[in-house]
Amino acid sequence: MDVVFMVLGFLLAAYSVVGNDVIQTLGTFLSSNKDKKWWVLWLYTGTILSAVLVYGWYSYNGDVSYGRLNKVGELPQPFEWWYVLPPLVLMLITRVGIPVSTTFLIISVFKIKLIESMLIKSAMGYLVAFIGAIVIYFLISKAIEKKFLNKPALESNKNLWTVFQWLSTGFLWSMWLIQDLSNIYVYLPRNLSYVGLLLSLVVILGLQAYIFYNKGGKIQKIVNEKTNTHDIRSATIIDFIYGLILFFFKELSSIPMSTTWVFIGLLAGRELALNQALKIKSLQSVVKMTVKDLGKVTLGLVVSVGLVFLIRLLQ
Repeated sequence: MDVVFMVLGFLLAAYSVVGNDVIQTLGTFLSSNKDKKWWVLWLYTGTILSAVLVYGWYSYNGDVSYGRLNKVGELPQPFEWWYVLPPLVLMLITRVGIPVSTTFLIISVFKIKLIESMLIKSAMGYLVAFIGAIVIYFLISKAIEKKFLNKPALESNKNLWTVFQWLSTGFLWSMWLIQDLSNIYVYLPRNLSYVGLLLSLVVILGLQAYIFYNKGGKIQKIVNEKTNTHDIRSATIIDFIYGLILFFFKELSSIPMSTTWVFIGLLAGRELALNQALKIKSLQSVVKMTVKDLGKVTLGLVVSVGLVFLIRLLQ
């Protein structure tokens, strides 16, 4: 039964993480490329995913998490049914459209002692993204973003911005994968076989194709409601800043962190700075949106901690 629960946990985690975190990372990419076929976008991001996965597997002796599961340790023996609960709960929450942290919800169940360090690192990620976005967008709002809003149609530079955006997305996507692959592969052996690598890659690519075909699902609404995220130029800047922040925290330590918190912090800081500089929306509406998004990820943290203690009781 151990193998059955491991495989089931992996499948549920893969579906939940792809449906929740992937859209938070590629949401602006989907929004700004609505005119392109979904399979073209999937093929591009799927190629990067495959390369990152294979490189990690080769470089870390079968560990596709890039060493981020070292502090979690080996798979628990025996592998009981309750370890399948976190991705199942995550799947249900994702269906509602709440952007919760898969890191807290899944990793903490396997290693409860990591909650404090993951929380500190994730909170730092939110603050860095939030404050950094405020500073950056205060500086560029009137000079750059205002022009984007006043002249949304791209003609002569459209192809150039498309190249920039796809490159920034590729950079962000690879940084996110290195951070969050551990949330999926925590259910599989740390030294994955070649067959295991191939089968797991097929599963993840298939789930990603499904999400892209459905244009991102409910989580995509969080991206779409933000100012001008559908503009390929604005999306390029968002993706590049997000990728840089994830790169910084990747180099900082190998402790898993919530990329969801970084994403929400970045969008919140951007929205606040844009609307203060350009007076697009009222401050009250922006604060309300920020608090709502932060409340959603905080709910995910509460659910995670509650689930950890529930599983402890079951044990």
